Amino acid sequence: MLKPYDEMRKIDVKPYCSERDGMKYLNWAMCMKLLHDNGAEVVRWEPVPDPKTGSSLRMTDAVFTDKKGNTNRCYETRIRVTIDENVYEMQTPVMNGIYVVRDDSMAQNRVWNSMCRAFVKCVAINTGLGFDLWLDEEKGNDINIPSTLYKPASKAKIKTIQGLCTGHGIDGDRWVESNGKTWDTLTEKEASWMLQFLKDRFGDD
Repeated sequence: MLKPYDEMRKIDVKPYCSERDGMKYLNWAMCMKLLHDNGAEVVRWEPVPDPKTGSSLRMTDAVFTDKKGNTNRCYETRIRVTIDENVYEMQTPVMNGIYVVRDDSMAQNRVWNSMCRAFVKCVAINTGLGFDLWLDEEKGNDINIPSTLYKPASKAKIKTIQGLCTGHGIDGDRWVESNGKTWDTLTEKEASWMLQFLKDRFGDD
């Protein structure tokens, strides 16, 4: 039988994390191993297909198109996790870091990564294993995004954003302030998101 939630949460999973491109994460196989090592006898997860299409990939009916004709939808996956006698379900978005997942960039590995991430997160929420990794992420220390993205945005990037805002009639100062920030406290991650938003909306290169 799996150990209680409080005991599972005390397990330091950082030594078991992998690193790729400067990012740390607990992969699904190690997560499963740690569950077995701590008393679980049955651990498995499986996709829950979209009832309309039978596909592991779920998507909205609405299609969003930018000025360049690039299209995207909101994509998600859903999985069912079994740990001994307990069954949980988890639905998560298909992500590409801070960038929009476009139709022409969708691939099987993104679907797979979404389901793997859902498994690890579902385990953390329901058993406590690795929960503090996600707690750190919610505090702004995302283990799946390079830490450099939390540094102050470069002057060049800020200048580019300000120029695009002016060119498209957007009050950049108000936009930044509405998010509780100033140009001086804007991070690389936030600046990258703003640039991507402007490019998606107005088709700027």
